[in-house]
Amino acid sequence: MKLGKWILLLGLDLLFSAQAAFGQHISFLKGKENEEPKPIELKLPYAFYNSNFGAAVGGVYGVTGWPQKQSTFVATVIGGSNSALAGYFLGKDFRIPFTERLFLDPIIALSAFGDTENYSSGNPSFRGERAGGNDSSKDNYVEGDTTDNFVYLTFRYLLPIGDGKKEAINTYVMDRGLLHSGATGGKSLWNPFVSGKTFITARPYYRSQKIRADYGDFPKRTNGAEFGLLFQNTDFHPNPSTGNTLRLRYYEDWGWFDSTNPYQVVAGEYSHYFNLGATNTFRQRVLAFDIFTADVPSWNDYDMEGGTRVFHQPPGYQGASLGGLWRMRAYPSYRYNDRSVIYYCGEIRLTPEWNPFAKSAWVEKYLSIPWWQWVFFAEVGRVAPSWALGNLHSEMKFDMGVGVRAQIKGLVLRIDAAGSSESYGVQMFLSQPFQF
Repeated sequence: MKLGKWILLLGLDLLFSAQAAFGQHISFLKGKENEEPKPIELKLPYAFYNSNFGAAVGGVYGVTGWPQKQSTFVATVIGGSNSALAGYFLGKDFRIPFTERLFLDPIIALSAFGDTENYSSGNPSFRGERAGGNDSSKDNYVEGDTTDNFVYLTFRYLLPIGDGKKEAINTYVMDRGLLHSGATGGKSLWNPFVSGKTFITARPYYRSQKIRADYGDFPKRTNGAEFGLLFQNTDFHPNPSTGNTLRLRYYEDWGWFDSTNPYQVVAGEYSHYFNLGATNTFRQRVLAFDIFTADVPSWNDYDMEGGTRVFHQPPGYQGASLGGLWRMRAYPSYRYNDRSVIYYCGEIRLTPEWNPFAKSAWVEKYLSIPWWQWVFFAEVGRVAPSWALGNLHSEMKFDMGVGVRAQIKGLVLRIDAAGSSESYGVQMFLSQPFQF
């Protein structure tokens, strides 16, 4: 019952993906540029079954364009027969009062699950093998009831350069859900003073995860801060067709309060988009590529506690990992985690002219789907005990998949199915990939 292996439904994935699902902007419909935009509400009850929740019901409520014109918030609650209960809240693009360029994206989660699996060391059947390594067994995990609570507060300061020089909040004009005019990137690939929006980011965070197995408890607690630089240089951030994006991050847990142990992580990610143009069949065709890498410089550092070495290594969900919602989608969440990681992905996104949802009055009223996409993708990556190009590019993991994506009430919803030689995964969540 691996988190991330099965369909994780809209509500569960909001917290991991919706943080990148929206753009700091206001959208107008083509031909209605002079009309005042109205808030858009999303109300969606749902019922489902999977191995994490059992038989479950949930509900999600979200609003774009309120309480500020550019902001969004989403809340969801899920309950299941597998002793599962989860509540999530997130906000996006809240401008801090009395400031012009400072924005806040909060995320809060409280969740408890029944019997689930986590790729952490401690399974007595695999003594001497580190769980999560590139050569580790797919059965080397700890299993038990799990609680997972976290708070992430992302502050973004928009620098007054490029497309962020004149306006902190940009205006896009949309034609059936695709960008018509108002692009905020792609004019120059590498010059932030000419094109794109550049942010300085700071994100204090706290997360507490505890697995209660038959052979012991496995708590992991972290609190710290992430600092970064984000160059967002695509034409339309929620659904880009051209341009590029670069993110550099450094985050650290100093071992304060109830943290399990201190650590430092450095990471970088780059994405690039090529617009292949329209045809009689497709409104839009886009090639999208992404590369991600991370390293934990503190990996081999340690403190002595009671005669035992406590290494300065982050939890799998916080360090160099693969698997789950974002990278290597055929694998369970954080299936692979080690000191270092490298990852590559390529996608082709095809938006058909034919839209079967446009003819339904019910769909238009409650979901409003101006476009949908067919997607084909391939991923390759590897974790390793050191950041060395030769090692990272040997014995790499590989998967391939297909996806269906659509814009629903102004949000991009995606369903991706991927398979590998070890496992398969079907994942449903918000936002296009690489939308960091």
